Amino acid sequence: MANSNSPLFLFVSLLLFQVLHFSSSQSFIGVNYGQVADNLPPPAATAKLLQSTSIQKLRLYGADPAIIKALANTGVGIVIGASSGDIPALASDPNAATQWINSNVLPFYPASKIILITVGNEVMISNDQNLISQLLPAMANMQNALNAASLGGKIKVSTVHAMSVLAQSDPPSSGSFIRQDTMRGILQFLKDHGSPFTINPYPFFAYQSDPRPETLAFCLFQPNAGRVDSGTGIKYMNMFDAQVDAVHSALNAMGFKDVEIVVAETGWPYRGDPNEVGPSVENAKAYNGNLIAHLRSMAGTPLMPGKSVDTYIFALYDEDLKPGPTSERSFGLFKPDLSAAYDVGISKSSQTPSTPVTPSTPKTPTTPSPKPTAAGWCMPKAGISDAQLQASLDYACSQGIDCSPIQPGGACFEPNTVVSHAAFAMNLYYQTSAKNPWNCDFSKTATLTSQNPSYNGCVYPGGGT
Repeated sequence: MANSNSPLFLFVSLLLFQVLHFSSSQSFIGVNYGQVADNLPPPAATAKLLQSTSIQKLRLYGADPAIIKALANTGVGIVIGASSGDIPALASDPNAATQWINSNVLPFYPASKIILITVGNEVMISNDQNLISQLLPAMANMQNALNAASLGGKIKVSTVHAMSVLAQSDPPSSGSFIRQDTMRGILQFLKDHGSPFTINPYPFFAYQSDPRPETLAFCLFQPNAGRVDSGTGIKYMNMFDAQVDAVHSALNAMGFKDVEIVVAETGWPYRGDPNEVGPSVENAKAYNGNLIAHLRSMAGTPLMPGKSVDTYIFALYDEDLKPGPTSERSFGLFKPDLSAAYDVGISKSSQTPSTPVTPSTPKTPTTPSPKPTAAGWCMPKAGISDAQLQASLDYACSQGIDCSPIQPGGACFEPNTVVSHAAFAMNLYYQTSAKNPWNCDFSKTATLTSQNPSYNGCVYPGGGT
């Protein structure tokens, strides 16, 4: 057996940790698979497509056996759903829940990695008081059926909410729920069983209700002036964080701050009717691409820093039979022929981590004497907040540059700070652009310098390089 204190053992252990960390670091990226369409590819083709991406979870609105079976032994986590129409039977008859589990879970699990069952969709904002009152009993019977099948704790039970389940969400610290008496019972159920609170935040709809340029930048994770929460003084740099933190505040206000939040749906349409504000390929690519970059950064939100919320992007494919405006049929990341509608950086081939370097003690970046050239590097200004730097980092990495050096195992990952990662990304963005002064602006948070910021094995392009 190798000596656990030997340099070789420690080096190999670190390499293994880095590989495992990267392989699991995408586990928070999921996608919704809607089926209101007549041109969807075969389930086997969809399973193969998912395996070629960094998407590791798939949410179904029902429990299509062909899709569940196709995902067997792929490692893709699967969310299945009981419809709102199933709730009355599930609530009134425990045998109905048992039969549901027998039909939709037991034939496929564990080969098919079912991780969550959602009972109903956006029931709490419906006007059907009977259905609302039956929601918790239906969830409880579903949980009991899982327990009876020895699957309690392995597969969770929840229900999906629209953002309008919040009576108030602006500022985020004021977040509060509607129907608090009913909600309290549901939250207690989630807490008791370690199940997540699942929510559908859509900055797209927030922009449609306030179509100003500054709102668009805030919704698309692009550089902007930010918005200060008057209750906490926290400056938010994007709408997604603000909406998720509003949910966190609402949970906290009712004493359930430790209930995990999962984003069950979020997305942006790439096409719409002439009278629709916001849909475009450019905006959809910016939102979904910047969202993925933000999740990968592991920055979290101001109220939940240092971790990424599990997020299911809407949607895998367009649903050509959906009613309503054109945008409702234009959320797909992929076309029925399996080609990408636009690139958001989820292909595995573009997400390979860089080769780990020999471990060494992290050092603070040094600033050697400038070379006698007039060329420069783009660096953050002093005194810029982490929130603003994170927004610039997310934006830069979403623009097609290679940010793998600041991923775990990369040459520039250490020091693992927002300012260090932002500096690398902002400079690389500048160096790969036209190198105009405005390419190193980032909403007045960056400046050009003649001092080379490279350090150790981390090389910043620029200067004479």
